[in-house]
Amino acid sequence: MLRRFLSSPLGLRIASALIATYVRLAARTTRWGLVGDDRALALFGGDAPFILAFWHGRLLAMPEFRRRCLGNRRVAVLSSTHRDGLVSAATMRRYGLDVIPGSSRRGGSQGLRRLVAWVRDGRSAAITPDGPRGPRMRARAGVLMLARLADAPIVPVAFSTTRGRSLGSWDRMLLPLPFGRGVFVIGSPIRVPRDADDDAVARLHAELEAALTAAMIAADRACGRDSPSPPP
Repeated sequence: MLRRFLSSPLGLRIASALIATYVRLAARTTRWGLVGDDRALALFGGDAPFILAFWHGRLLAMPEFRRRCLGNRRVAVLSSTHRDGLVSAATMRRYGLDVIPGSSRRGGSQGLRRLVAWVRDGRSAAITPDGPRGPRMRARAGVLMLARLADAPIVPVAFSTTRGRSLGSWDRMLLPLPFGRGVFVIGSPIRVPRDADDDAVARLHAELEAALTAAMIAADRACGRDSPSPPP
């Protein structure tokens, strides 16, 4: 019954309002710091599009990152049509993010094609390479295909906070709590050339996973927190 309610328009409105209200409260009462790569920060201040990438477990504070670092720049997220994805999409819309329904599981998916067109049109995107269902901290090829087809760099991002709870979900989601000290860590942009061969894509895939994990570990260390590990 609860699942049916959460899938209804009223349930989506209520669930997304509750989540957005709590996350805003936690984020706005946290004292945030920023550790950023100069090239990434230059992208944020320019007009060229880019693709923000972060592990699914570090999703919840990213609307605050967008508010603080990206201003009014339009950013689209790819959201699955699964029930959890519908709640997430409704919540993201409350933050002023654009939502493109679909999945990055298959490179030829309609959602990914729409996201490519969005970025090619000069707007930016945000994606969780291990979402929506894992395995955690293992990047799928969709984000690399998006970067190559849209000719836009990938910017790895992570957050951590001194006051937060690591949930028992598959992604070890970090739930920020109010009145903590937090940090956003931004890695170096990663470009995927249009003519990259399979070996080059494999190297960039490994580089992206390493960069996302390094950003998360750096943020966790700054906040005195242990980082999760990928599954075996």
